[in-house]
Amino acid sequence: MKIAFYGSSLLSSWWNGAATYYRGLLHALAKRGYDIVFYEPDAFDRQSHRDIEPPEWARSVVWPANAGGLASVLEEAANADIVIKASGVGVYDPELLEGVLDHAHPDALCCFWDVDAAATLGEMGADSVHPVRRALPRLDAVFTYGGGPPVVAAYSALGAARCVPVYNALDPATHHPVAPVPAFAADLSLLANRLPDREGRIEEFFLRPATSLPQRRFILGGNGWDDKPMPANIERMGHVGTALHNAFNCTPTAVLNVARDSMAEVGFSPATRVFEAAGAGACLITDAWEGIEMFLEPEREVLVARDGKDVAEHIEALTPDRARAIGKAALARVLGDHTYDRRAAEVDRTFKAMREAKREKAA
Repeated sequence: MKIAFYGSSLLSSWWNGAATYYRGLLHALAKRGYDIVFYEPDAFDRQSHRDIEPPEWARSVVWPANAGGLASVLEEAANADIVIKASGVGVYDPELLEGVLDHAHPDALCCFWDVDAAATLGEMGADSVHPVRRALPRLDAVFTYGGGPPVVAAYSALGAARCVPVYNALDPATHHPVAPVPAFAADLSLLANRLPDREGRIEEFFLRPATSLPQRRFILGGNGWDDKPMPANIERMGHVGTALHNAFNCTPTAVLNVARDSMAEVGFSPATRVFEAAGAGACLITDAWEGIEMFLEPEREVLVARDGKDVAEHIEALTPDRARAIGKAALARVLGDHTYDRRAAEVDRTFKAMREAKREKAA
């Protein structure tokens, strides 16, 4: 079956945390026989910050971020068996959603893939004519980046025919243990772009422990932090390309995950960083959110922190041997339970069930 996927970017992780999610999941679907075309706008300087070139397993279409470019890619929706519009493309989001529904073949499955479901649901709750809310009666399914039972219940209450969480996972061909790189040596490292709905939590879970442990070394990777006041023991590295993520995760004693506000509130939303770090065999410290136990076992496969004080205590207590043991256990868990091949198998079953249901309805 042919998939037309309209998203932010497959080729660049520049201000685009969903890139590795798209790559892992769509690559795994391609291995199951799906013919995939990914449509991304030439926007936000992403094309000059590519992490990968167009892959063999998907056709990449980069469209001019203008009305003409929009029209040209919408026309191609008619050629697909499955049409998917992702949230957060960044340009022409309402027009893309309405346009792909208008242009899709009558027999095609039409889906919305929400990579920030908690935020989208919050917007829909405050806006009865929100573009996604208006589109729900025309959609065969909503897939979400996470969110678990609370998100499924909320989308169902708004009228979604089907809501299916598809969690982040590991692509072991991309994220795996490598040799340490001295430049990334630290007691604790964090990879996170500066975003308004996460900055306060990063202040608590990263800047606060760094302030309380001046003798320890901290590394912060990600865009937007240049003018943020920080303790002297934090080294800012700016954007860290995906080719360096394994070394960034493998080298320090521990790495930190900090959820965005909306994802922490709803729970059941592990970030890509969780699985990338675990896949590299890193010792992961994460802020607390409901549902962690679905993915990693606290104290054995991950360390959980309720606040910055907990983070500092974890760092003080960690020995190299314990850090390695936690990283090893996390790697074994994600390889066994949380790969994109497993996620793709779930999506494949859902697509087939949806197609069968559509045939029965048309009969």
